[in-house]
Amino acid sequence: MSMRPIEIIGFASGLGARNPGCAAGPDSMAQSSLVPSLQQQACDIAWRTTLRPAAATSPLAGIQALCTSLAQEVGATINDGKLPLVIGGDHSCAIGTWSGAAQRFREQGPLGLIWIDAHMDSHTPETTPSGSIHGMPLAALLGYGAPELVNIGSFSPKILPAHLCLIGIRSFESGEADLLRRLGVRIFFMDEIKQRGIAAVMAEALAIAQHGTVGFGISIDLDAFNPKESPGVGTPVRHGLHHLALDKALAGIMHHPRLVALELAEYNPRRDRNQLSLKLTANLLSAFCRRVKN
Repeated sequence: MSMRPIEIIGFASGLGARNPGCAAGPDSMAQSSLVPSLQQQACDIAWRTTLRPAAATSPLAGIQALCTSLAQEVGATINDGKLPLVIGGDHSCAIGTWSGAAQRFREQGPLGLIWIDAHMDSHTPETTPSGSIHGMPLAALLGYGAPELVNIGSFSPKILPAHLCLIGIRSFESGEADLLRRLGVRIFFMDEIKQRGIAAVMAEALAIAQHGTVGFGISIDLDAFNPKESPGVGTPVRHGLHHLALDKALAGIMHHPRLVALELAEYNPRRDRNQLSLKLTANLLSAFCRRVKN
């Protein structure tokens, strides 16, 4: 399998989070050795652009506008024959990323999505205890929540429940859990991952995301990982994934012909220690770009 050139789209916004420090994440990664290091490993990768919020009357209006721009940028990147890699910013970026990808492939069929996160991010304005929009993107993609977010791209839903799975969940509230349970979404909680291993879980997740779809995407919140490995996040949760295991489980995924986009969110450089989260991201992307034998 040959890998398409990768183009990075930064989403420099923390409008959706209680701690807005993740807005600095894309610039911190752009100024690091991340891209040059990957290029030295023969990874065809370049930084396409970084999107930033304009003045807005509210976080909701700002996120709506920015996610609309991101959706357009993701669609244009795919049309150019490139593989979009979106780097947030808070996880509200997912509304733009997967709205753009779903719009691009809408006439061909549905998309699958693998959501790797400590949280479900499936609240609506009626169920959220915090009001933070970065806890709502998955619900919006499924067609639930604020119309301003649900209807980006003028269609909904972007992802169907049967084509979605969540991995690494260990912190959630009843309102969002009830929604996903009612929809029949497959959730791999940390207890199951510990019992079965991430390799078996990821194999099942890839099967779900590809069954009846034209392609699939992967969205990774860096708080999915053990905070000792990834302290540079806004909402750390104990007992997370170990990145070396995920490196191995998803090695070479960038070469997969049905992968339509990849997303990494919630890097907060202000909370990072010794650049551990930044190094973890570099290791992840290096593994994802690695050529592996079938």
